Amino acid sequence: MNEIIEFIKSKDVEKSAFFKQLKCSKEEAQILQYITRQYIQGRDTSMVIDILSEFYDVKTYEHLNKIQLIKSLLEFGWLVQSGFDQLKLSEMSQLELLNSMITLSPAFLKLLEKGSLEFVLPEVKKYEDHLEYLQDQFFRIDLAQQLNLVKNNFDENSPNINRLRSKLTLLENRIKERIKETDGSIMMEDFFKQYALNEQEQLLFLALLKEEYSGGDGTLRDMNSLITLISSDDYEKIKYRSLLEEGSKLVSSSLVDYDEVLTPFGGINRNFYIPDDILYKISHPTKKTSRSTKMKLDSLIKEQETFELITTNKTLDDVVLNDKTREVLDSLLKQMDKKVFNRLKEWGIKHKRNIEARIIFYGFAGTGKTLTALAFAKTLKRQVLSFDCSKILSMYVGESEKNVRAIFDKYYELRDKSKSEPILLLNEADQFLSSRTTSSASGSEKMHNQMQNIFLEQIERFDGVLIATTNLLESLDKAFSRRFNYKIEFKKPNYEQRVELWKKLLPTTLPLDKDFDIEELAKHELTGGQIEMVIKNTAFKIAVDEEPLFTNKSFEEQISKELKGNFDSENKVGFF
Repeated sequence: MNEIIEFIKSKDVEKSAFFKQLKCSKEEAQILQYITRQYIQGRDTSMVIDILSEFYDVKTYEHLNKIQLIKSLLEFGWLVQSGFDQLKLSEMSQLELLNSMITLSPAFLKLLEKGSLEFVLPEVKKYEDHLEYLQDQFFRIDLAQQLNLVKNNFDENSPNINRLRSKLTLLENRIKERIKETDGSIMMEDFFKQYALNEQEQLLFLALLKEEYSGGDGTLRDMNSLITLISSDDYEKIKYRSLLEEGSKLVSSSLVDYDEVLTPFGGINRNFYIPDDILYKISHPTKKTSRSTKMKLDSLIKEQETFELITTNKTLDDVVLNDKTREVLDSLLKQMDKKVFNRLKEWGIKHKRNIEARIIFYGFAGTGKTLTALAFAKTLKRQVLSFDCSKILSMYVGESEKNVRAIFDKYYELRDKSKSEPILLLNEADQFLSSRTTSSASGSEKMHNQMQNIFLEQIERFDGVLIATTNLLESLDKAFSRRFNYKIEFKKPNYEQRVELWKKLLPTTLPLDKDFDIEELAKHELTGGQIEMVIKNTAFKIAVDEEPLFTNKSFEEQISKELKGNFDSENKVGFF
């Protein structure tokens, strides 16, 4: 601390030990000396005009010609702006700077304490192991992050940016020198060659690896932060986004994966991470992993008959839902947010990154329960294993205990082999969920009760996302109700929602009559499933006309049949 005291007390700042390292003018050094004195006395921030008034006459406006001194110190990196309204220095006028708050930068405080900011490079010697190599690479990531942070506040050619850029270049060259000095192979370098990763892809992977090892704040998992890390300008930010898209080498080779999280503004953001099997491979370079090879769920599904793999190209944004239903689904998605996850982990509520939810979708047929389940999965970037519960009794009569367990056993088997987290969808789950018989039960009723007890046990133990759909909630057994932490009702759409459904479901290529009126059709109280059926049946009928034309009347004929439930009333062969 003697050097700090010497700097503060020095009557001729040019003769202080720090002056040569500051690389600034005498006037600028005197300003730093004054701010340092204020800082040591407990005043950590100061207004620029107050600082200048200590040296220059405010009444004659002499201080206005000296604002540039403060700007210069900001560019050197010895001062930083304080407060929430920071502007990029290149975009800030001198008059804006006059009434802003500033403080000593961490770099200047480090200089005061240690007496030097000399950059210490690693020695030019071979890497003893891959951990030494990673240590240098993680240091490189740190410098790249610092450089990006400074770029947001300083001119491109400011001394602060040039200093950091020079450090980064020196370190990158030193890493290359050490690689040349190393006789044997370096596991990470071999890894990059194996997957033919270019320089930018390598840096992205290393940044995520650093995040996995250091347990950082999650900043580097964000897609925008990762792209900014490897980009020098806005053009490169656009260009390099493709490196993290779905078909990119990093993602398609399963070297990295991502969670989609809901932002506070309702959008979807991607947070990237390195899968466990890749981390294991890097952490144990000399071991041959005994883990089973990851297999695609699409291939595994062909080898069994229990589940169907179903998908949709729709997301939740494409599904028409009432506000309350959407609110609950959004709440589920927010569990994927890192802050929420860390909070739940801290409380001991949650241990895995993934959503854990047992959900019931209930409501009238055709209100979009299955479609919403698929869209929910699409938003989470999950696949869906669907089981048709209406088949359970006919399939498993006499073997209920064994085969109900088999549903879940098969799910876990497929999940483990594919190393994925598919959503388990139990369609038409009324058989499982209805109230159990309590007295004078027949043999079949006892079997049904036994089947439900086993199902209840499996639900209790289930980890992951399970969605059960049912048309009836009134008959739901209370024991099941307690096991499902989300019960989401699907109501019949109101008029506004029906208008939206007609617009979404009606193909844009249909030849419509000039007087066609969607609002008129939406007055009929149909569900989304019924609207889709009406459109299809109308299309089948119009398609045979010599000059096909869709009118309100042609749709209303099919609407009438749908509402009466008498599509089969006409003795005709075909679709109508």
